[in-house]
Amino acid sequence: MNILVTGGLGQIGSHVSEMLLARGDKVVVIDNLATGQRHHLGEHPNLTVVIDTIANRDKVFELCGEHGFGAIVHTAASYKDPNDWYNDTLTNCVGGTNLIQAAQQFKIGRFVYFQTALCYGVKPLQQPIRLDHPKFPANSSYAISKTVTEDYLEISGVDYVSFRLANVIGPRNVSGPLPIFFQRLSEGKKCFVTKARRDFVFNQDLARAVLKAVDGTGKGAYHFSSGADVAIKELYDAVVKAMELPAYPEPEVRELGPDDAASILLDPSRTFQDFGKPEFTPLDEIARQSVAYFRKHGASGGYTHLKHEEKK
Repeated sequence: MNILVTGGLGQIGSHVSEMLLARGDKVVVIDNLATGQRHHLGEHPNLTVVIDTIANRDKVFELCGEHGFGAIVHTAASYKDPNDWYNDTLTNCVGGTNLIQAAQQFKIGRFVYFQTALCYGVKPLQQPIRLDHPKFPANSSYAISKTVTEDYLEISGVDYVSFRLANVIGPRNVSGPLPIFFQRLSEGKKCFVTKARRDFVFNQDLARAVLKAVDGTGKGAYHFSSGADVAIKELYDAVVKAMELPAYPEPEVRELGPDDAASILLDPSRTFQDFGKPEFTPLDEIARQSVAYFRKHGASGGYTHLKHEEKK
């Protein structure tokens, strides 16, 4: 199958692309390198890398017309700066609708999308959150703009799967606490943790579910979540352990900020029913592989979607 992977040099897209190539698919990656890294994908006879933006409608339609894609895996997203509404809407809204309309015009058989759990807001009405929870994405530009594309998908008539994600982490991760912990600890700086709890899932566990979606499993919205959350402090402990630091550096513990959620725990029951329950990679193993990657390539980014965290 010929498959378009947007954001294919990023954390999720590059792992999906590698798995598609490994099983014999032809992959075209488009990435603007805002957060993706060219070294994430090596040369491969079935791989084409296009450095451009999905907001470029002409390029999106040119690629879809030329390659006859059987599926689009849309991982591209703008999330570097919570105040950068322009690029958030340009990539997440304009780029997303470009892809959906290309899928309509060229009759692309499958569209796989990735939605943020922040679509439910930071004060969810359910715990765990079910798929029937209303969308309240007003807490951030990222959440609003990501939700727009899912809303367009719902009215498009395109055959799609939208994975609403728990906290996806692992090698090539540039957002959230994992790269921040590694970078600060490497520099001998003190870290802080909040009292929040999160469901951390491995990017390669997600990528394996994506391949099933590409092949026709599922329809509509799903939660990709383990169904269990842990304290942020547990991720910190796992990073310290993986780094084999000579002395344990205690983090500062902070109260939750006004834009933060105590827990955003997603109910994965529909996903387990349709996709099967994966053997989720343990947190210590995720940290071990991530630290090995950061030591080789550096921990760039440390981006966050929420304004109060950006100021810390």
